[in-house]
This record gives sequence, structure tokens and C-alpha cells, in this order.
Amino acid sequence: MTQSTTMKHPLLWVPSGYFTMALTYNMLTAASVVMFSNLGMDNARAAAYASALGLAYTIKPLFAAFLEMYKTKKFFVLLSQLILGIGFVGIALVMSLPSYITIMMGMFWVLSFIGSSQDITTDGVYVTSLDAKQQALYCGWQSLSWNLGKLAMMSVMVVLSGVFHQYLFNHDPHVSGPEWSKSWQIVFGIMGVLMLAMAAWHWRVMPEGSRAENTPTSPMEAMKTLADAFVTFFQKRGIWLMIGFALLFRISFGFLNAPSMLFMKDTFDNGGLSLTNQEFGIIYGTFGLCALLIGSLVGGAYVAKKGLEKALFPLCFCVNIPNITFLILAIYQPHSHLLITFGVVVEQFFFGIGSVGFMIYLMQQLAPGKYATTHYAFGTALMGLCMMLTGMVSGALQQLMGYIGYFVFVMAATIPSFIICWFAPFYVKHDDSPST
Repeated sequence: MTQSTTMKHPLLWVPSGYFTMALTYNMLTAASVVMFSNLGMDNARAAAYASALGLAYTIKPLFAAFLEMYKTKKFFVLLSQLILGIGFVGIALVMSLPSYITIMMGMFWVLSFIGSSQDITTDGVYVTSLDAKQQALYCGWQSLSWNLGKLAMMSVMVVLSGVFHQYLFNHDPHVSGPEWSKSWQIVFGIMGVLMLAMAAWHWRVMPEGSRAENTPTSPMEAMKTLADAFVTFFQKRGIWLMIGFALLFRISFGFLNAPSMLFMKDTFDNGGLSLTNQEFGIIYGTFGLCALLIGSLVGGAYVAKKGLEKALFPLCFCVNIPNITFLILAIYQPHSHLLITFGVVVEQFFFGIGSVGFMIYLMQQLAPGKYATTHYAFGTALMGLCMMLTGMVSGALQQLMGYIGYFVFVMAATIPSFIICWFAPFYVKHDDSPST
């Protein structure tokens, strides 16, 4: 790779690139749940709208190859960040209109595809500009920066929206309604400026990204490659059980994700915990995320010690059983922030441990073969499809059942995970015994 000797140091663009990716993704698919709730949407619409925005990220393997063929990867990174910056500022301006929800949702939908394109091309710059040793060296920075972006979005930005609403505009932080639009306008303005600043920064420091080996040179060739990847994917031994694993291993989390956030924001009279945006951002966006990161490290160490085949079923327990903490919180509705934080930390810590098993299974069992990268992307897309579909119906089901009944349903939804985990095939053997 000729660029690697002349490019700027990877620490100048790897952390900022993945931080920017995380800001976009978590704004569209996670913080938007809080915003929709603030604006007075019912849980059914808030969960459905936010989950639907994950579609572009779910289907990005289908159009990734086409972004490889034109211009440079850096060009598309800069273009996507420029459009995202203008788009977020545009949303801030649109929110001043009398009936802005429809326009805002249309803009969100477009920006979700731009955001997924940013992900594809940033990954492309990383993979093609760094050699294998450098990729391994900066992988930790990559993961850390993405999670810091999530922390910045779910903690800092959400907290700021609450601070602006309560102290700048002097509104009650516990009351939902259109008055929240002003504080979220400022947040979107900040997001837009950040995106434009990142585009300017990456214009100076990011390498161009070389053309990957076997990159299609025409749309027809890209279609043929994608078709061959699909055919070989379904020819894998045990593929239907693997597909079932990709769809079902995290199904309970798909049902839990949006309603758990709405539950913490909802009023006591509605069965929620009545947290302000500031309290939610600190508890869920800070302590919860830190617990998730620590859990991921513990999960990785556990798999390294036991080997995935022996560790997978215990990891399934970690993903699913701690969901009961939200059922307990719904039953008792504690006013103590310490107890609420403890419940969130327990659930996120064990989810972090268990989710490691999902990613490693895809890497070691589903992905190996001629199109390892594409088949791994198919697996994560199946997981994204599960998260999107369960998220879209989760709010309506919660309204129908109430929080206690719904969290009982979430516990029942863990059963498919255990079944598919029990039958998950291990046909590709790796030297991952405890002795290694």
C-alpha cells in the first residue's frame, strides 16, 4: 500500500473517524427515541420511528460494493460528513416550522443512508490504508472511539437537551410536548457544526484509501459478485441454523432496547421511572455504557479462556437473564437513582459479556470462506434486521401490555435464544482451546 508511508499518523484520523460514525448512528437510532418521547409521541410511534431508521444500516452490504468503484473512499467520507452536517443544521431549522414532524422524518430517512455510507467508506479507508499489523494495533482505538461517540451522544447531547429545556427555556423537564423542540434544535445545530468540523479535519488528515483487492470495476461486475456471495452464503453447511442464530441470539434485546429507554423517561403514573434527560443521560448513557464496555472486555477474556463452543451457552444466559432487572424496576418503581443505576449497570454489564459471543460466532463459524467479509456483513445485517423489526413493534406491544406485562413478555422472548444457541453448529474448527 503505497500511501501508508506518506499518510498522516493513524491516530489523527482513526479515533475521529469512528467517533463521528458513532455520533451519527446513535443520534438516528438511539437518542431519537428520547427526542420523540420528549416531543410527546406515544411509545408505539417513538419506538417504531427510531427503529425504522436502522434499515439503511441493515442493508448496507447490498450497496457497499458500488461505493468502492467510484472516486476514492476519502471522497465519500468527506461528502457524507458534509451532507450530514448540512442535514442536521437543516433539521434544526425545519423544527421551527408549524408541522415539522413529517419533513424531519423524511430528512432522518435520507441521513440514515448517508450515515451508513459514511460507515462503509470509513471502514474502507481503515482496511485499505493500514496493513494487517497496523489494523490490529489500532483496532482498540477504533472500538474505544466508537464507544466514546456513543457516550457523547447518549450522555452529553441528551443531558444538554435537558439542561437547555430546563434552565435556558425554563420548562418543566418532566412534561413532554412541543416545547422540547427548541432545546433539540440547539442539539442538532451542535451536531451539524461537529459534522462539518470533522469533514474539514478529515480533509486534512485522512488518507485516500486504496482500492481493495478484487474490487468490482463496473456495476454489472458488482452485481455478479454480490450474487455469487449470496449463492455461496446459502451453500454453507448448517447455514439455516446459523441464520437462525444471527436472527434470534439477541431477539430479547431487540424487544427491550427502545422500551427500556422509554420506561426510564415515562411518568410514575404511566408505570415509568420519571427520569429527566439529565438523569437518563448520566445513568444510561454514562454508567450503563461504561458497564457495557467492561462487560465486553470480561466476555472476551472468558471466550479466550474457555473457547467459544464451551462458552456460548453461558454467554446466552448473560445476554438474556439480566433483563429481569427491568421487570423488577417496573414492579417496584424505585425513586432512588442509586437503585435504578444499579439495575441498568447489571443489565448492561452482563449484556456486554454475552454479546461478545455473537460477534465471535459470526467471525468463526458464519464468515469463513471465499467471501468472509461479505458473509460476516450478512450476519450482522440479519442481527440488524431482527433489531429493526422487534424495535418497530416493541412500543405498540408495550402500550398494549403495560410495562410490567411487557417486561414479562421480554423474559419469555429469551426462550428462542436458548433454543437456537443449543443447536448452533460448530463446523469450522479453530485452535481456541483454553490452553491457547
